[in-house]
Amino acid sequence: MDFHTAKALLDWQVEMGATEAISDVPVNRYEVPAEKPKPKAAPVQPALLDEVDPVMVARQAADGASDLDGLQAAMAAYEHCELKKGAKNLVFSDGNPAARLMIIGEAPGRDEDIQGRPFVGRAGQLLDKMLAAIQLWRETPDAAASVYITNVLPWRPPQNRDPKPEEIAMMLPFVEKHVALVDPDVIVLMGNISCQAMLGRKGITRLRGQWTDVLGKPALPMFHPAYLLRSPEKKREAWHDLLMLQERLKA
Repeated sequence: MDFHTAKALLDWQVEMGATEAISDVPVNRYEVPAEKPKPKAAPVQPALLDEVDPVMVARQAADGASDLDGLQAAMAAYEHCELKKGAKNLVFSDGNPAARLMIIGEAPGRDEDIQGRPFVGRAGQLLDKMLAAIQLWRETPDAAASVYITNVLPWRPPQNRDPKPEEIAMMLPFVEKHVALVDPDVIVLMGNISCQAMLGRKGITRLRGQWTDVLGKPALPMFHPAYLLRSPEKKREAWHDLLMLQERLKA
């Protein structure tokens, strides 16, 4: 049958009121259609047993460092802290590793991130003046008169926000190894974040001026210099703490 004949027959059926095409095989409209087989669901994957634990990875990396250069290299190679992606530099330490006093600060700021050294901005300049007032300096080979400085976090948090608990947790193994390698006589916990990391407590106004123990070392919580710049009326209490520190170092 040619196209024109077929079209004419179709037009005639439409004019007669036909609304459905007729097939060659009769269809029983009352018969329930057979259910189509449901596609098989994808098998549920078992939970991965080898999920990465960033704290465990940090612990293994820190344990593998036998000296300060090795620890710095291990921290630089650590890829599980998101702060690293937004930072310009890893801020490892400053001062004399042979110093009797080790200061643990919070996290780098803008100036520290640019220079790759802790406490070099306005807060760092105030810290240097505070230390000089009790005859302590960064740049001196004399272990008795020198200081060694590091931070809980080696990378700057965005907009200088407070570090998150999970960021502190994953960097804590490196801090603990840092203390073990330097082996100072006395530790100063500078600010709330360092107290949170090393003592598991916050509230620097309550903690400051009271000796405690950190990793088997005598430790003194103190106001962060940045806080003193915002609250100069607290400098008197900071001076009291510096005198306590001086007496402890003499002893």
